[in-house]
Amino acid sequence: MLNGSGLRLAAFAEDPASGRTLTTSTDQPGVQLYSSNFLVGDLVGPSGRTYRQTDGFTLETQHFPNSPNQPNFPSTVLNPGQVFNSTTIYKLGVAR
Repeated sequence: MLNGSGLRLAAFAEDPASGRTLTTSTDQPGVQLYSSNFLVGDLVGPSGRTYRQTDGFTLETQHFPNSPNQPNFPSTVLNPGQVFNSTTIYKLGVAR
């Protein structure tokens, strides 16, 4: 669970070889890391490049998947007429 409330830092990633950085900020209580470890080299992208394990990752901000079953987790209930809004900011940069 991310500390605090409102828009806050959820994750920071840096590629030491290139210096590229990714900063993720969100108002959601959690972040899911998807690491592409299932890729086996049979997926080809639009540029013709084959995607393999560890070629990429995704940071998905969200509530916790088991929230409906855990009373101490933030609620995921959205009643009729209610509106859900969320903000996530991905900032790309270069380390100095």
